Amino acid sequence: MQLICTATCGTCRKAVALLKEKGIDFEYRDYKKDPLSPTEIRRLLKALDLHARDLLRPRDPAYRSLGLKGTESDRVLVPLLSEYPGLMQRPIGWKGNHAVVGRPIEELLEL
Repeated sequence: MQLICTATCGTCRKAVALLKEKGIDFEYRDYKKDPLSPTEIRRLLKALDLHARDLLRPRDPAYRSLGLKGTESDRVLVPLLSEYPGLMQRPIGWKGNHAVVGRPIEELLEL
């Protein structure tokens, strides 16, 4: 499993601890230091069976500064999620054609 997280997020730290506690192998990807490309985001959205707006974090400063409403199309949001990775919910577990948003973190155990 690839765990898409960032070290500054408390929920991500809890997710890492949970996966380690359960002995689940994962590859950690700090998506702020190593942002997902637009192609990767489209693949991730397909694996999640979600639209880009479903991953938005309205509390992120970029949400307000970009004037987002949460109704934008994937065509508009996918490049923004790549350029401003903090806009994306986290943690996300991704394995093959399946992915889950770890909210709550126990959802990650379903992969």
